[in-house]
Amino acid sequence: MPKSDTQTANTGPLAKSDERKANRSLVTAFVLAGGRSSRMGADKALLDFGDMSLLQCALQTAAAVTENVYIVGARERYASFGEVIEDIYPGCGPLSGIHAALTATCTDLNLILSVDMPVMTAEFLSWLVQQADQTKELIVVPNAAGGLQPLCATYRRSVAELAAQALLEGDYKIGHLFSRASTHVIAENEIVAAGFSPEIFQNINTPEEYARCRR
Repeated sequence: MPKSDTQTANTGPLAKSDERKANRSLVTAFVLAGGRSSRMGADKALLDFGDMSLLQCALQTAAAVTENVYIVGARERYASFGEVIEDIYPGCGPLSGIHAALTATCTDLNLILSVDMPVMTAEFLSWLVQQADQTKELIVVPNAAGGLQPLCATYRRSVAELAAQALLEGDYKIGHLFSRASTHVIAENEIVAAGFSPEIFQNINTPEEYARCRR
């Protein structure tokens, strides 16, 4: 299971470097690899993107933000890529993946990243985590590229209980979770002002989107 590191104070010449390393252990990242990929007709996580699969690409991006990176999906399918957390409520969509991640984590702050955002950058994810660390809201979600981005967002560990309640009620829409938990929405103009393009949220759901993204 994910583990968190104990932080220690440092006042020597390497203090800033040590602080950066310490901050990397304050958040756990989970790449959601599961899903039917019905519109794609193939497992999106295993599609090629450059010299890597989409799953490897997402794991590499997340690993630049934190040393605690896990895959949420089927262990038999993805175990060769890293440590896997499986859904507790399988077949209930991405919300069940978020619930599984937050149930497994040992850190309060958690980054959720969908496997099908291949142009997402580590710089943005680091910035997102910084914004989340500065607020008390349980969820921090970007609103960009035409809508909320709940699969590129941060969730506090206590959201697991709210997600479980929603799943047991048969309410699988992630957007409904925002009315159950205190949520901070980062507007697109804030994201652009920070130097990031909304295009980083481009995701892949169909063969046409896959071909366009590869180009």
